[in-house]
Amino acid sequence: MEKNEIEHRLLGHSEVMQGIRQSVLQLAQLDVDLIINGATGTGKEVVAHCLHDFSSRAKKPFVALNCGALSESMIESELFGHEAGAFTGAQKRRIGKLEYANGGTIFLDEVESMPPHFQVRLLRVVQERCLERLGGNELIHLDVRVIAASKLNLRQAADAGDFREDLYYRLNVTNIELPSMAQRKEDVGLLFRHFAELAAQKYNLPCPTLHTLQLQALQTREWHGNVREISNEAERWALGLTFFAPGSGDIQPSNLLSKGGLGEQMDEFEKGLIETTLLQNHGHLERTAKALNIPRKKLYLRMRKHQLSRP
Repeated sequence: MEKNEIEHRLLGHSEVMQGIRQSVLQLAQLDVDLIINGATGTGKEVVAHCLHDFSSRAKKPFVALNCGALSESMIESELFGHEAGAFTGAQKRRIGKLEYANGGTIFLDEVESMPPHFQVRLLRVVQERCLERLGGNELIHLDVRVIAASKLNLRQAADAGDFREDLYYRLNVTNIELPSMAQRKEDVGLLFRHFAELAAQKYNLPCPTLHTLQLQALQTREWHGNVREISNEAERWALGLTFFAPGSGDIQPSNLLSKGGLGEQMDEFEKGLIETTLLQNHGHLERTAKALNIPRKKLYLRMRKHQLSRP
């Protein structure tokens, strides 16, 4: 997979996202277990997929398991598998997620919700790279990379006794901290437009034009659901079901000038206008310069000033 592909999967012009992309490419080659920390909706599974796809394990399975979505009675069978007759209803052998991921990557989302006694069994797998199916005695050797994800600080959870400290150290060979949208507001417009275009293609509809005033309103909004919330709002907007979220209020210029001085606001306005026009013209610089009624050289200089690249 070509390395420039990561820019289309982990979107963002912000400095923090440039750092995330660089870290993902580096860690993909190291083949170590790690933890991805980030609030809900920040894209933990997308990052895990990239770590797998840009690694030497790319041609082997990527298996995702949401530990918080399974009941305690199901998680053992899902993770470790079982032999026929291991429990009532187990009529045949079942391969668990860990075994199925052999040679590839297992992604354990919401690992903090895993019950303590299963954390003990997972610790053994991480340490020894082998497992026994439920109801079985055979040791099955594994070659698997473990990527865990959590919306909590697992170091603090371990200190509080809510997560096994030895498992934390085994998983936390290294980690990736994903930023919230509050830490990368300059990426909001790019993400919103991207998801709106995907929705328009999905439903075979023309994608509405995102005007500069709308872009500024989007950037001043608090996105508590992070990228997932932006994706949802962009799809609704592309379908004509809503402008922005109900209750967000009308877009008024006074709402857009609440932060920073005049110079800062002018820079943000110019940056947003150039970014939006670039998106509308699919990164074509001549058409963008013509739409903005400025020389192409001046467009280059403005893009360099605002650290913008062609989408």
